Formats: sequence, structure tokens, C-alpha cells
Amino acid sequence: MKINYDNKKFRAVSNSDNGEVEEGLIFNYQQDGTILSCNYAGASILKGQLIGIVHEDGSIDMRYHQVNSSGDLMTGVCKSIPEIQPDGKIRLYETWEWTSGDCSKGESVLEEI
Repeated sequence: MKINYDNKKFRAVSNSDNGEVEEGLIFNYQQDGTILSCNYAGASILKGQLIGIVHEDGSIDMRYHQVNSSGDLMTGVCKSIPEIQPDGKIRLYETWEWTSGDCSKGESVLEEI
């Protein structure tokens, strides 16, 4: 399944309690070849960025860093698995892990808007 994420917007619809991404946060994806990038901000995140690789099956391996409202620089890794919805929009099921702070793991879901 070949997916191109360029100029697609996603919103967070769920996240583990130990995550900083809150429901409604908007991610603006850009893709150039297999390289994915994104800037995001809102609620408890002052500024965040991610960079990743999109695989042939549409899955994404990414790294992210963000500064939260407490002024902490947080970093992590994430794997996103896409699912095409009946309306053609993409839902991303994510498993992630902090590489800073408590190094805990979590899961989130993003939906294309």
C-alpha cells in the first residue's frame, strides 16, 4: 500500500497518560520521497518536530523532539501503522517510547482531517 503523507493533516484522538500529545493537537505532515517531516505545537507542547522514514507498506519510523510548557526538552521514537478508513482517510496507530525523562512507552492514535 503506497501512501503519500505530503500536505496531510492529522489530529490526535487518543494517547497514553504518560504522553504529552493531547486530543485535538494538529500535525502538518510533509513528505519528500521517503522522508517525512512535521512541525506541531499546542496545549502542553510549545514546539515540536519529527522526522521519519515512510516504508513501502505506509508505516513510518520516526524520531521526535519537543519542548513542553514546563520548558523541558523531550525526545522519543515512534512507529506508526496506517489504516485506510472507509471514507479514504488515514488513521495512524502509534507505539512510542520516550528517550528522555522516564523513558516510558505508550500508544496513540492520529486521524487525518
